[in-house]
Amino acid sequence: MIVAGVGSRRGVTAEEVCAAVRGAMERHEVKLCDISLMATPALKGSEAGIMKAALDMGLLLVMVPQSQLEAAGKRVLTHSERVVALMGVPSVAEASALAVAGRRSTLIGPRFVLGPVTCALAREAEKGMEPT
Repeated sequence: MIVAGVGSRRGVTAEEVCAAVRGAMERHEVKLCDISLMATPALKGSEAGIMKAALDMGLLLVMVPQSQLEAAGKRVLTHSERVVALMGVPSVAEASALAVAGRRSTLIGPRFVLGPVTCALAREAEKGMEPT
């Protein structure tokens, strides 16, 4: 399972979100059919652009509670002081993807930034490949 984590500034459009997700997919050679879910912080639940983008891409949108975001934030690759000040985690997109993909998941790479949207892809740990 691959999860697309999304972070954004307020008021983003579905087109901007879709473009960022597609950019991350292209950078990491991932196809849309390989992505199971889209994830974003619960605080972004009122962002119509994110909700519409998930719908347009045929992905279920998972709203990540702050406590899960913070727990996953310890495993991110990117660190933004601005995002820490605003959201309490170093990378919203990366933490969202990791939180939903599972506690042993890994990022496919660092977040992809396109304008006001960031997207990170996390892969669930494969059975039998989990660290002990």
